[in-house]
Amino acid sequence: MIFTAPRVPADEFERVAGWRLEPEGLCRGDRCVPFRSDDRSVDLAAASDALTMPLVHDDAHALWALGAQAGGRALKSAIAPELELPDFRGGSFRLSSLRGTKVLLVAWASW
Repeated sequence: MIFTAPRVPADEFERVAGWRLEPEGLCRGDRCVPFRSDDRSVDLAAASDALTMPLVHDDAHALWALGAQAGGRALKSAIAPELELPDFRGGSFRLSSLRGTKVLLVAWASW
């Protein structure tokens, strides 16, 4: 879910994220999470905390991305844990060697 500002109108938040702002909080279907807004807008950082959804900000492009709900355990950062795997030459490769660059991890399994 991509946004272009850190605070968005409630109707845009509902259209993009699927959560509507009600007097009892942010609601989706019959589930409501306590949330307060005085001006019918949604602060993404506050919504991220309330909904346990990770939020990342790309300064270069002025975009905010709200991730999927984390089942009560939101990501504390967008930094991946250390991962070391064999490379195609038989050596080892550390994910941390790519720190500072954007990385797309693709996982595949045959089952």
